[in-house]
Amino acid sequence: MDENRSSMIVGIDHFVLTVASLDATCAFYQRALGFERIDTPGQPTALAFGNQKINVHEIGRTFEPKARLPRAGSGDFCLITDRPLGEVIASLKANTVVVELGPVERTGARGPMMSVYFRDPDGNLVEVSEYLR
Repeated sequence: MDENRSSMIVGIDHFVLTVASLDATCAFYQRALGFERIDTPGQPTALAFGNQKINVHEIGRTFEPKARLPRAGSGDFCLITDRPLGEVIASLKANTVVVELGPVERTGARGPMMSVYFRDPDGNLVEVSEYLR
């Protein structure tokens, strides 16, 4: 990245996942990663963690505006943990989540990290990473 150029963006507040089953997706993220489900009338269901959230749209029950062609299972994203990656892996396995790859070394926005990959009920690829100190 060009050091002389400053981005107007400083972080991610939320992103949206389109899913086949709102309840199955929320139960998965609550169980596997400890996210908090937030249901507010007239708004998308949210899965909160840290200072961010994932808004969850169920197919056929999406909110406007939305992606042009929302599809379940097309997500691919990375989440950062402040816990040892081994603890995350143990939690995933205890909750019958299959680790597809990892731990493997990757390069994140802030430098080297170790990552594990798994899929949610819709087949979205979820990467959880711990930055190397």
